[in-house]
Amino acid sequence: MSLLPTVLVLDTNIVLDLFVYEDPATAPLRERLADGQTRWLATAVMREELRRVLDYPQVVRRLEARGLSAEAVLSAFDGRVRTVDVAPKAPYTCKDPDDQKFIDLAVAHTATLLSKDKAVLCMRKRLAMLGVAVSRQWPAGVLAGEAAAPPPPTAAA
Repeated sequence: MSLLPTVLVLDTNIVLDLFVYEDPATAPLRERLADGQTRWLATAVMREELRRVLDYPQVVRRLEARGLSAEAVLSAFDGRVRTVDVAPKAPYTCKDPDDQKFIDLAVAHTATLLSKDKAVLCMRKRLAMLGVAVSRQWPAGVLAGEAAAPPPPTAAA
């Protein structure tokens, strides 16, 4: 029985790592998304942001180098994501307004939020109080300083 969350929200940089850059660190996430038990949630607004980012010159160069098209990336996104309505505003506000939509959605669905954005990562403790785990990569908590809970106490010697 898996104790890992089954509902995920991925910010745009994580999506780029998955489908454009194929960052090796995303391999466990790619496997998790393919398992049929995981729900990746996104909104039409998030898809539109991805579409815009795929037109950035540095991303276009990477797509060309890999022989990919923006349409192929959007198709991969569409094939894996469950599109849901925009979520209501969460109780906490992100310093970067562009990231608020990811936080709102994760809070509304008590999802794990994967993001590399410092403005999101610094909200980790506050979002945990709302049942949202925030991590830079999947599985959540694998990086130093990202553990969801402190280690158990050890016996005194």
